[in-house]
Amino acid sequence: MRRRTRAGLVARSAERELFRGNFDTSPEDGRHRFLFHVHGTAGVGKTRLVKEFEHLAREQGALTAYVDETSGSVPEVLEAVCRQFAAQGHRLKDLERLLAHHRERRHEAETAALAALDPAPDGAPSAGGMALARAGLAGLGLVPGVAPFTAVLDPERLAHGADRLRSVLAARFRSHEDVRLVLDPASVLTPVLADELDAVASDVPWTVLLLDTYERTGPFLDAWLHDLLTTDRHGVLPDTVVVVTAGQHPADPARWGTFADFMTSLPLQPFTEAEARGLLAERGVTAEPVVAEALRLTGGLPVLLSTIAGTRPAGPEDVTDPSATAVARFLKWEQDPGRRFAALAGALPRLLDADVFAVAADCDRDRAEELYAWVETLPFADRLGGRIRYHGIVRAPMLRLQRGRSPRGWTDAHRRLADAFRRWREQTETGRDTGTLWLDETWCELRLGELYHRLCASAPTAVSDTLHDLVEACDQGEALAARWIRVLADAGRDTDASGVTAWGDRLSAALASGGTQAVLDSLLRWAGHASPLPVPGAVLGGRADHGPATTPGGVTPQDEDFGGDVRGEPAGLDWMLEEQARAITPTDVTLPPPLLARIHRDRALAHAARADHAAAVAELSGALALTPGDARTLALRGEYLRLLGRHTDAVADLERAAALDPADAYARASLGAARLALGHVTKARTALDEALALEPDYSWALVRRARVARELGDPEGRLAALDRAVAADPDSAWAHCERGDALRAADRDQDALAAYDRALALDPGYASAYASRGAAHHRLGRLDRALADLDRALELNSSYAWARERRDAVVRDLTG
Repeated sequence: MRRRTRAGLVARSAERELFRGNFDTSPEDGRHRFLFHVHGTAGVGKTRLVKEFEHLAREQGALTAYVDETSGSVPEVLEAVCRQFAAQGHRLKDLERLLAHHRERRHEAETAALAALDPAPDGAPSAGGMALARAGLAGLGLVPGVAPFTAVLDPERLAHGADRLRSVLAARFRSHEDVRLVLDPASVLTPVLADELDAVASDVPWTVLLLDTYERTGPFLDAWLHDLLTTDRHGVLPDTVVVVTAGQHPADPARWGTFADFMTSLPLQPFTEAEARGLLAERGVTAEPVVAEALRLTGGLPVLLSTIAGTRPAGPEDVTDPSATAVARFLKWEQDPGRRFAALAGALPRLLDADVFAVAADCDRDRAEELYAWVETLPFADRLGGRIRYHGIVRAPMLRLQRGRSPRGWTDAHRRLADAFRRWREQTETGRDTGTLWLDETWCELRLGELYHRLCASAPTAVSDTLHDLVEACDQGEALAARWIRVLADAGRDTDASGVTAWGDRLSAALASGGTQAVLDSLLRWAGHASPLPVPGAVLGGRADHGPATTPGGVTPQDEDFGGDVRGEPAGLDWMLEEQARAITPTDVTLPPPLLARIHRDRALAHAARADHAAAVAELSGALALTPGDARTLALRGEYLRLLGRHTDAVADLERAAALDPADAYARASLGAARLALGHVTKARTALDEALALEPDYSWALVRRARVARELGDPEGRLAALDRAVAADPDSAWAHCERGDALRAADRDQDALAAYDRALALDPGYASAYASRGAAHHRLGRLDRALADLDRALELNSSYAWARERRDAVVRDLTG
């Protein structure tokens, strides 16, 4: 009898019996199920049922692991599984070792990315460099099959650092498995998991994985879980594995529809009247007027029933009062007014710990500790590590009660909380580079808490400050941007502020449809200029610069064509936004011109990462319409114009940028390249010399300076510049290849071969290096090697005319 009523589960008997009975059927039995999906509204008792499932499974001798939203990725889920299995006496040693190796390699990749993209002279990482290191390689557009990198880095570093990053990572991770472990850890870890589970199956009758809060974890787990259960892509699982998922939404029919014969969906509804009465009776609440009032107020939701039952009310008071809210009913049987106040105060923050509660309750520390200890015992206080979060169904009416009962008290409390979060945030900033703060989870939580409470207090600049932060959050990736958008949605809902809610809803829809770029589009649409100004003149197609130059957008257009899927605007997004425009209008906010200009620059970099330099130029023109004298934007537009072959326009922008910022080496280096393309060799040399005077180890400028020396007929100067370039950036495949060309031009073909070998070791897909090495072999009489290299160059770039001419010459020599 105690087992049947364990944890107050007087209901859900059908679900419990269905799950327990599954262990009585063999995996070959058509009635056996390998997946159970529990779903229902918040507060309906999903987590409690999943915990009961775990208990039932262990009674059957199963090895179990329970995972919730505290695990934020597939590797973190697997780490949780390893810990819990080990605690039950079954270590997954191979998987543990591979997870440790993954952590090490991920750290190496982030370090390499930071070093490659942000080699700050004083050793202190910049904001952009740290953001990229945090994002790792998954956000880089240089990796085939991976979405383009759209974070905003310093344009100077981003412009001439992409080939350096590619070569560094190629040299760092010579093992293909290590590269996969960093870029796609699930594909490497999952086969080991399958093998480990197969080995464990010989020791235990069942293995049960329980994945709770699936509405949070499903976005990264669902596709992985589907592959794991329904395919042999990662190996074959033992048939004694049973998986339980639990979330607010039903299983995705598009993904799981064909798996219906092997899974069971368990939709949870609020308790029936009989079940609700049973729960109340089990807690000692039997007086009919009290029970009737509890049923009326809770709608049968278990979490609310437990709240009332937990107070053990002796009798109803004014039970017929129609204006009494659910919150008042929940708390009016708690006789201690201090506790009643504490319960309401604890609802104000989204997440609660002892420090936050002390501010919310506005009492001395000792009293706050006492009250917080009681709040932790409340049935609607979900525990998240060392903190608690009120269940949404309970928190919402508590917030409505306080907002309506005392508007000034509501505002004062949120101002007090906002000030506290601000103080705590500022403490974390002391003595730190601001560029590192966005990578600090503690800082982000404090900033979000500050913004949430400012929004709830209706601070005049709260919305615009949140949107300002959102632009920076977009630089850090979708996950962080989603949190800034969520704070708008949460505050709008909790304050019943339709304009703030509209911001949250619209930006959330934009993020889901088109990622961070769609969010930036939306900000321009609703808080600034809707579209950039067009640039006069025709846009030339193709690539004008066929050398291995690195562009400000992070694209390295060497001799080979661009590959991969170039994605544009998400289909249907404009229609969706137009439809939303007819709904509630967001709070009227106009962002300042410098921030709007920055959004245009962000969008320009995203376009450039997809090699769409014409669109990038248009965006930068929009930025310059807002901030006409911004040297950084002028320099960036000038470089993109150069890449489009519009060298005269590029020179105009770059000369103006150099005049506005005399210390900008980047603008002068690009100016030199543009002047050289126009045939203004002497002026090109002047600009590049100025750039190198400002930054002597500027490898990209040194290579361009070598090209000027070539045009001036100065082979010694050319080789000297390239010697400096490879010394400044020894991991630049482009610099080594250019140096090889200079050596070959000086009839030093054997030395040239060593330079080409180094270039290809750094970048095995470098078509130009293969072609040039083939030419060197040809001159040395090594016709077979020459033919092999030139064939490889043409495999990489079939339209490489110079390589085809060299190959034809080799073939003629071979055939006599």
